[in-house]
Order: sequence, then C-alpha cells, then structure tokens
Amino acid sequence: MSSSDRRTRVTVLVALGANLLIAVAKAVGGLVSGSPALLSEAAHSVADSFNEVFLLAALRRSRRPADRRHPFGYGKERFFWSLLAAVGIFVMGGCFSFFQGVEAFRSDAEESFGGYVAGLVVLGVALLAEGGSLLRAVHQARGEVGKGTRDTKGALRDPALRTVIAEDGTAVLGVTLALAGMALHMVTGQVVWEASASLAIGVLLVCVAFWLGRDARAQLIGEAADPELSREIHALLAAQPEIDSVEALFTMKTGLDSTLVAARIDLVPGLDSERVEEVAVRIKRSVAHAVPEAGEIFLDVTDAAAQEAARSPAATGERGGA
Repeated sequence: MSSSDRRTRVTVLVALGANLLIAVAKAVGGLVSGSPALLSEAAHSVADSFNEVFLLAALRRSRRPADRRHPFGYGKERFFWSLLAAVGIFVMGGCFSFFQGVEAFRSDAEESFGGYVAGLVVLGVALLAEGGSLLRAVHQARGEVGKGTRDTKGALRDPALRTVIAEDGTAVLGVTLALAGMALHMVTGQVVWEASASLAIGVLLVCVAFWLGRDARAQLIGEAADPELSREIHALLAAQPEIDSVEALFTMKTGLDSTLVAARIDLVPGLDSERVEEVAVRIKRSVAHAVPEAGEIFLDVTDAAAQEAARSPAATGERGGA
C-alpha cells in the first residue's frame, strides 16, 4: 500500500470512528426527544458509517495485482465501491430524511421538548467531531496538491478521499440545519421548522449522492485521462524522430494512478519490419518512463497516406469535385 493510500486509510478510519459514535448519540437523542431532524441526522451518520466500510474495501481491493482474469488490474474497484457509497448516501440518508420530514408534517402529536436540550447538546458535539474529521480530510487533500498531482481535479482525483470530504462537509451542513430546525421549533412551538430542516437535509444528501455517483459512473464506464496528461503523451509521441505523425490517441483510466494508452501512429518512410519493432519497443519505454501513469501502452502503426487514399472519393465511391 502506497503512502498516499495509508494516509487516506487513516482519514477514512477517523471518519468511521466519528460517525459510529455520533450515529449512536443522535439515534438515542432522537428517540428520547422525538426530533425528526435529529433522527434524520442519525440516518445520515449511519449511512456515512456504511460508506466508510465501502471505502476501506475499495482501498484494499483496488491494489491487487493484475491476473489472467483481470489483465488490466483491479484499479476500477475503487470507483465501484465509491458508487456503492453514493447509493448508500441516497437510500439510507436522503430517503429516510425525506420520510422523517413528511411524517413530521403529518404528525398531530403534542409537542414535548423534554429531550430537546440533550438533542441540541448531541448535535453540538457532532458538529465538533464532524468538523475535526473534515479538517483532517481537507489537510490531506492540500498535502496531495502540494506534491503536484497531474489530475485537473487536484487531490480529489482519489474517489475515497473525495467521498470522505463530501460526507464530512455534508454532515457539517446537515448538523447546522438540524440545530437551526430544532432551535426554531423550540422557540416557535411549530414543528414546520424541524420538518423543513429534515427535508432540507434530504435534498442535500440526494444532491451529494448524485454528484458522487455521476463521477464514479464516468470512471467505471471508461473515462479518458485528463486533457493535460493526454497532451503530454501526444507531445512525447510527436517528438519521437521515427514518428511522422500521431493520427489518433486514446486513453482510459484503469485505476487511480494507472492509464491505458492506445495510439495510432505513422512512422517515417524507409523502416523495415525489424526496425519498426525495435522503434515501437523504444517508444513505449520512453513514454512509460516519462509518464508513470501510463500502465499499458499500445501502438498501432499505420500508413497515413494509405488511409487518406482509402477515404478518397475514388475508393469510397462518393462523388468528388466542387
């Protein structure tokens, strides 16, 4: 496991420990006070706890070496478990929060604020704990940025770290909404404030789940490398003396720090078959040395002039001329 993964693992474990303790405290406080906003936050923390387990699985499983069944490795496991985390936020957090908010609007029970003071204390402690976990995740993200990551998203290219930051940031906002809803409920005696806070927490969780899920989906179905990395690889290929032109370049992320590269190149005239093989091997080694992320490199040697002839009106049967 790399040093970056070890730091991310510690960050996830810190978030998991905080969420487990907070989930129990929120659930007890919510049941004692009957607060829908506090119960929604308890569901939020339970969802986050499950998600941290998913992320720990992602960190462990994504680093397995390639084998015959998975020749490109298991790097996309990281994206799969992050997708499950997004689904968990949506189902366990967002849907339950909506349910609590609707039930609070429909409830005609008499209000009792006996346990609300304890509930507010629980939320205050939760705010400190979630804030501490968020600060650690943000600190790690800034440290990764300082190391010069190639990803245009900076350190947030790691879906595990990105998910922890999103969860903790959402938790801080959610706790703030719950505190405001409970306080306004106590002051005005109207449950509408707390029910609205619960619905707002639900909307927040659904939006975060959609954002995380969309990102994981893009990476699972085969997202191209970042434009900066693609431009660097294209420039390296074009600079090779034996390459006349780079006809096409295709890239796909196969993991957090691994990319599949496939290029269609036209070599300079006069190279025999044995020389072409030697040149291809040298170019692959050159690209792999300059761009460590390029885990697999495939070169398709083509004849640009022949391709142009094949696309000409005479070859395709299309009508040419003005």
